Amino acid sequence: MKHVFIINPKAGKKDATAAIYEMADRLREKHGLAVTCMLTDRPGGATDMARRLAESGEEVRLYAVGGDGTIHEVAEGIAGFPNAAMTCIPSGTGNDFLKNFGDKAPLFADAENSFDGDVFPLDLIDCNGRQCLTIACNGVDAQVAESVHEYGAMFSGRGSYLASIVVNVLLKSLSHRWELTIDGEKQEGDYAVVTMCNGRYYGGGSTPVPEARMDDGILHTVVIRKVTKAQFAKLFGPYSDGKYRELPKDLIQVVNAREVTIRSKGEIVSCVDGECFRSHEVTMKLSDKKVNFFGPKGCDPNATAIGI
Repeated sequence: MKHVFIINPKAGKKDATAAIYEMADRLREKHGLAVTCMLTDRPGGATDMARRLAESGEEVRLYAVGGDGTIHEVAEGIAGFPNAAMTCIPSGTGNDFLKNFGDKAPLFADAENSFDGDVFPLDLIDCNGRQCLTIACNGVDAQVAESVHEYGAMFSGRGSYLASIVVNVLLKSLSHRWELTIDGEKQEGDYAVVTMCNGRYYGGGSTPVPEARMDDGILHTVVIRKVTKAQFAKLFGPYSDGKYRELPKDLIQVVNAREVTIRSKGEIVSCVDGECFRSHEVTMKLSDKKVNFFGPKGCDPNATAIGI
């Protein structure tokens, strides 16, 4: 079995490359593993590397070293390959994905805790062919994610997210005219947010659907209709804290859906695991048990999920 560290040297505020090479050396020397390191040099590079390794047919364990974007890319590369499994070593700014593992999350920082961990499957969200591990969002929250990097030098991960919210709420439109199709049922109207959740965290720690589980074959879609800036200001705190049931049902609803499509004459800003793109039509659907994951013994991707 191969063990391959796919390292994004640009993730976070400090290049972790040297520390990861030392970690790889320790695994090789202590456990006699076949370990190599690969560096990404462009957006999408981790996906290409991971896919080539998976396509070899050889059993391989991949370590995504970076933030949520790097984890997303590696997952996309190995989705559907039974011979490949992945884990992550956080070196990004937000690292929202690992929050799903609760108090086990810090153990992922050292591959010594993960290299021999059990493999378990996770669901994915297919968003226009892109494979998403945690949350695929469209509308205001995607617009915030698209511009959040502008404030990364001035604030922390959560701080830059909040700064982006302020700018987007004050200066940009909060709603868009969309045709929305949920499991075959069409509706048209003005919407601020249409977000599909497999995991629970994004935007530096917001938890829109705290009961979401990453391996149960169920996706939760949050639909927020047209809101004023004053209404959004009141909605944001409870929405971010997962208290959607306490919010007005004429403004927000959460539905279980296997497939959701958004169509628009204007551009739709979408974001999957922190990676943004624009289009005029977005389709999100379940990719059931599509990626193999491993981690520290006893880790649970649903550790922080609440009961329904």
